[in-house]
Formats: sequence, structure tokens, C-alpha cells
Amino acid sequence: MSSPASTSSLSPLYPNVKLVPRPNTERGGANHGWLKTFHTFSFAGYWDPRYDSFGNLRVINEDRVEPSEGFGTHGHREMEIFSYVVSGELEHKDSMGNLEILKRGDVQLTSAGTGIRHSEYNRNNKSVVHFLQIWAEPHTRNLRPRYFTRHFTDEEKTDKLVTIVAPVGSEGVQEEREGSGPAPVQSNVTLKSTILTPGKSVEHVFPAPASGEIQRKSYVHVIQTSGYNTGAAKGNQIRVNGGLELSEGDGSFAWGAAGDKLQIENIGSTPAEVLVFDIE
Repeated sequence: MSSPASTSSLSPLYPNVKLVPRPNTERGGANHGWLKTFHTFSFAGYWDPRYDSFGNLRVINEDRVEPSEGFGTHGHREMEIFSYVVSGELEHKDSMGNLEILKRGDVQLTSAGTGIRHSEYNRNNKSVVHFLQIWAEPHTRNLRPRYFTRHFTDEEKTDKLVTIVAPVGSEGVQEEREGSGPAPVQSNVTLKSTILTPGKSVEHVFPAPASGEIQRKSYVHVIQTSGYNTGAAKGNQIRVNGGLELSEGDGSFAWGAAGDKLQIENIGSTPAEVLVFDIE
């Protein structure tokens, strides 16, 4: 996804910030019965050359897996893979010997490196598991596979923009399997999360762009917390930079120079759970 012409009408508070919406109705996806999935970027049977990746951000899949179903054992290599659990329980099992049940607030990151095999199952026989699976391309290849988990409570994220995944070497990032602070990723991608209550707002400040670039990238995604919906987005509502309005399942690409901002305001009547990606 390349930077478009100026779209200042969508960003009146910060006219230099460019915003391009990605409506819920335009996401790829499928209903396989056992799996209901949305794809922000080209994935599996969905391909759109306009949405192959965004910088190092390669996949944002919003998945719902039925009770007692899941993804069987399969392999990955040279990819940073993280799961953000919205509701339900997700079992992760891999070739490194990790076996864990992930719940709401958990973030699990697998640095696949030279190669791993894993499975992801909903072992609960009553409740659907709803989670986002996110892939980022690593900045270094041939690394040893690693596994990390972090937990962030709703209280921590309420009306605050909390960094939950950040590049190795960033402030507050610890390379421990379990610990406090953001999960460490071997990629130039940072993930932040917030649960915004009505009338409240948070800000993301664009860091300096990478060497040779004039703008930094960001992506905003409103999680579809009130239920599976393939139609026009509804439910929780936010406004970005005083102009662009997004509801559940909607997203937006953004470009900005160092110091530019994304102001995200809840303009609805219920809390909105929002992810914000910073991409070098």
C-alpha cells in the first residue's frame, strides 16, 4: 500500500496526515463453518494487489473459531506471528515444547526464525474464541525460534494507548518468555492497544521515519467486539483526527511525518477496542 495524494478532509486536526479508510465490507475473508475470518491483507484464497502488505506488516486476520475446532499443526519460518485474544480460549502448542491456553488480554508472539511447527485450537466445547492473528516480516533472517507471552488487563488499556508489542531493543522491552512490558518482535512494527470509553480520546505520535523515507506509516483497526458482521460496519464508533469515522471492523492506513499525530476519539455510546500499528 503506497502513500496516496493528500486527504486532509479526513484529517482536519492534522491536515498533513494522510488517511485511507479500509472499510469492513472491503476486507477479504470467508465463512468456513468452523472458522469465520476477515483478512485486511491478501491471505489464503483472498488476493488483492493493492493490499499485499504495509511496510513490514503482512497479515491482520480477525478470526472466530468454533468450539472444539482449530488450526491443525502447520509450519512457519521467517515470520513474526502474534495473537491478540479478544474473547474465549485459544490453545497454542508448538515444536519448541510450548503448550498454553490463552485468554482475553493475552498476547502471544512466536518468532518463527529458521522454522517452527504449531497448532492453534479452541478446546472449549461451548464458547467461540475470537482473536486477531498478526504477521510481520522480520528485519533479520536465520534467527533461532523464540516464544513470548504477555498479559494486559482491560484496566491497563482503558482510555490509555498501551504498547503491547515492540521491536527488540526498544525502551521497556525484555527478551523474557514471560514478563512485563511489550512482547519483543524482530521487526520494525509496534502494536498499541486501547479500550476507549465514550467521549474519551488517545493520541499516537508519529516517530521519525526510517532513513531515506519522508513519512512514517500507521494502521488503525477497530476490533469487531459486538459480533460477527460481514456487512457495513456498526457498533462501537471512533473518529480519527476530527474527521474520519470508523466502526467495528473498519480500519485506516495512515502516513505522517515525525511529530504528526493520530487522535482517536470514541464518538459512540459503548467502549471501543482499538489497535494502532506503528510501522517504520
